[in-house]
Amino acid sequence: MNRRALLRFLQSGLVASAASVALPSFAYSAEKKDKRPIALLVPLTGPRARLGISMQQAALLAENSAYVQSFDTGGTAAGAAAAAAEALKRHPAMILGPLTAEEVPAVSSTVARRVPIIAFSNDSVLRQPGTWIFGITAGQVTSAILRYARGRGVKSVAMIDDGSPWSAAAALAAGQMEGELAMSVRVLEVKAGQPMPSAGDAPDAVLLPGSGEAVLAAARNLRDTGIQFLGTLQGLDHRPQALEALDGAWIASPDPNAFGTFASEFAARNGGSPGTITALAYDAAGIANTLRGTNTLNSQGLLDGKGFHGVTGPVRFRTDGSVARDFAILVARKQGYEPVAVSSGS
Repeated sequence: MNRRALLRFLQSGLVASAASVALPSFAYSAEKKDKRPIALLVPLTGPRARLGISMQQAALLAENSAYVQSFDTGGTAAGAAAAAAEALKRHPAMILGPLTAEEVPAVSSTVARRVPIIAFSNDSVLRQPGTWIFGITAGQVTSAILRYARGRGVKSVAMIDDGSPWSAAAALAAGQMEGELAMSVRVLEVKAGQPMPSAGDAPDAVLLPGSGEAVLAAARNLRDTGIQFLGTLQGLDHRPQALEALDGAWIASPDPNAFGTFASEFAARNGGSPGTITALAYDAAGIANTLRGTNTLNSQGLLDGKGFHGVTGPVRFRTDGSVARDFAILVARKQGYEPVAVSSGS
């Protein structure tokens, strides 16, 4: 994957797979039995309008435009509730959106489980039956990298917490994985410009969930210790200094090659560079398109145990509103990131 495509992949700043998915995986069926529309709830006005329009364009790339009806949330809870109420008047088969954690409860309460909701937030606390949290979560990628590391013999991990919300969520997920994986996890809080705290006995691996200066400084300090570095989606950083510091790290992320295929098709149709959140809209609309073709455009269809493949990775929907994801495992090299394996997230 070239540098430009990967940078497009990183642009969304998601706090926000292993299976390479060509765009024809969401090709239109020759005969569609279910003619009901899907409602796309995204901010088409306001501070996030550019992202919302990009998501709308991605959805139209994956699903026939005749079946996509867009509703402007304005990026607020009140706007999202109004958009959901207006959408319900059109009798949609499914609602895709809203975007932010603030908006999700407003839409869930307005819809009241009358139609399934695939929300783009990554706040897993907001999940509930009938409302699926489709954003990539810190817990998903953290569990994926820890599973992979455990399979490679890693039994003890020190995690660098730089104080960011993503690091906090990753630390929580790592702690919850200790018993399941028979792995010990210690969390070390670091701040830019301050000395690295003692990790005690040398761990088998160090988890660097981000790529901020404090995290990279920690990586440089540990460079010659022989300790394996682990990372997550938020740790992908193509700057030469980051690649040098992270050289050899194992990182869980959606497959950048699959994303590159989508990004190229998106740019050819719409211009511009989509990010990961835009890719979520493409995948959600593609899932709706797939279900439409089999006349299962409903909650039961979403819960199909086989799951769905998309550019953000294979996913499986659960009854509690959570979404399980598989991720590519990438190895950081000085020239970029190389996919080497697949691992399941939470």
